[in-house]
Amino acid sequence: MNQNCEETASLLLVDDDITFCKVLKTALEKRGFCVSVAHSVEQAIPVAEANPPEFAVIDLKMGGVTGLVLVKVLHGLDPNTRIVVLTGYASIATAVEAIKLGATQYLSKPANADEIVAAFTHSADGNLPIKVQPIQIGNLEWDHIQRVLLENDYNISATARALNMHRRTLQRKLAKPPLNQK
Repeated sequence: MNQNCEETASLLLVDDDITFCKVLKTALEKRGFCVSVAHSVEQAIPVAEANPPEFAVIDLKMGGVTGLVLVKVLHGLDPNTRIVVLTGYASIATAVEAIKLGATQYLSKPANADEIVAAFTHSADGNLPIKVQPIQIGNLEWDHIQRVLLENDYNISATARALNMHRRTLQRKLAKPPLNQK
C-alpha cells in the first residue's frame, strides 16, 4: 500500500482473480491511489463500511454474490463514490443495471489501469463505448437469473418462483458460473 494513504485517494479493488488484483493494485498505486483489495463481495463489505472508498473497481461475476450487490452497498454508503464495474463479457442489460445502482462506468475485461482511471472521470452517458461481444446463450440465462435475483433481494425461493423453476435447479444454475466470465 502507499505510504501516504492519508494524502491519496482511497480505492477498493474487488475481484476474485488474485493475480489480476496484484497487477492492477500495483498499477493503480503507481497512479496515486491507496488501494485496498478484497476477493469477494462478502470480504469487501466490511472494508467499505469501515472506510467508504472514494473509488471502487468491482468485478461483476465472482464466486458467490454478484458485484452488483456491492455497487448498491457502496452507493448507499457514499453516493459520491466513483465505481467502475468490470466484466469478462459485456451485456447491455447488466451495464444498465450497474449504472442504475450507482456505478460510474462499465468496462469489458481486459481493461488496463489507464482505461479504468479514465472511466472514473467519465459518467456513463455514452462518452466511453461499451464493447459488446456476442453472448453465449448460457450467459444470457445467467444474466436473466441475476437480474431476477436482484429484483427479489437475493431471495432464492422468491427468485425460483418468479422464474417458474424449482429452488434446487436455481441453486445448481447459480453454482455453475457462466462461460467466459473472466
